[in-house]
Amino acid sequence: MLADAGTFHAERFAGELKRQGVEVLVVSLEQGSALDELLNRIGPFRTLHYALSVPQVKRTITRFRPDVINAHYASGYGFVAAAAAGRTPVALNLWGSDILIVPYKSRLHRWKTKYALRRADFVFGDSEYLIQSAVRIAPLSNATVIPWGIEAKFLELHKDSYELNRPVRVIIPRAHEEIYNNRFIVEALAPLVMEGKVTLTFPNFGSQVNDFKKYAHEHVGDRLSLYEKKPRDRFIEFLAEHDIYLSAAFSDSSPVTLIESMALGLIPICADISGVREWLTPQSGFLFRQNDGDQLTEIILRIMQDPAALDDARLNNLARVKEKAVFEKNVAEQISIMKKLAEGARYG
Repeated sequence: MLADAGTFHAERFAGELKRQGVEVLVVSLEQGSALDELLNRIGPFRTLHYALSVPQVKRTITRFRPDVINAHYASGYGFVAAAAAGRTPVALNLWGSDILIVPYKSRLHRWKTKYALRRADFVFGDSEYLIQSAVRIAPLSNATVIPWGIEAKFLELHKDSYELNRPVRVIIPRAHEEIYNNRFIVEALAPLVMEGKVTLTFPNFGSQVNDFKKYAHEHVGDRLSLYEKKPRDRFIEFLAEHDIYLSAAFSDSSPVTLIESMALGLIPICADISGVREWLTPQSGFLFRQNDGDQLTEIILRIMQDPAALDDARLNNLARVKEKAVFEKNVAEQISIMKKLAEGARYG
């Protein structure tokens, strides 16, 4: 498995593969809890580190003799896998921004992404929107939609009562990066915060977190809640304590936290972008026009006035997650596909 070993998604995915009986070697340029083998960074230019790691990865493939290479993030480790794999099948997991944003940074980024997509024997995406966006970059011979999903044990945390807290608890579990547009939320909802009608909870991490905190203090003083990174169980329990899930992201692809919040019984609200519409519909929650603070405020006030009107939506969201987005089942589906890739390479 080629991935950023410091990311939660890589740790979670590798852990579940192992739990389901797969022998996994996580190889990465980054340190992290999922790491098995650290690649050396060669040279002073970070943009070249992926390409220059290919000889090391080839040696690892020769030694470990994997049945399949599972690469995460097309333009980085997907490119490395494509260059190093030889005859070993490559399963490529798309993450969202590697298809929606990175290929449009430069011709080189687009070429690397296209190379990874063309070489992959199978491509996994968490939404049809993401798969179709990848097809616009390069044709895909084999691809399917498999959401990340939530672990089965957490479904028991779905709310026993749909009564709202007072003040209403709104969580925005997106790191402070420009793409997630967190400042807009503070500015838009500052009047509701100052009136004591809602509380806003954000993560206390991200490359722009310090600037965000200064900005937020100017609008709501110290009336903002920030949380540190938490172990998986504690985070899901913490998420379940809130009433509303909110995201104003400029770009996304079926975000994991959206699906988690729907499983737990939160009311989801997102900026109206293509990547969230497969899960968030008028029957499951609310979409608002990008950067339209008045509409966002109106939605929250409507929820506060008649929360019982959303009871059926919350139950339907839980049923849909059970059907389509249970993490263990979805990883098992990926394993089944990778087994077929391995068998095809062995006997084909």
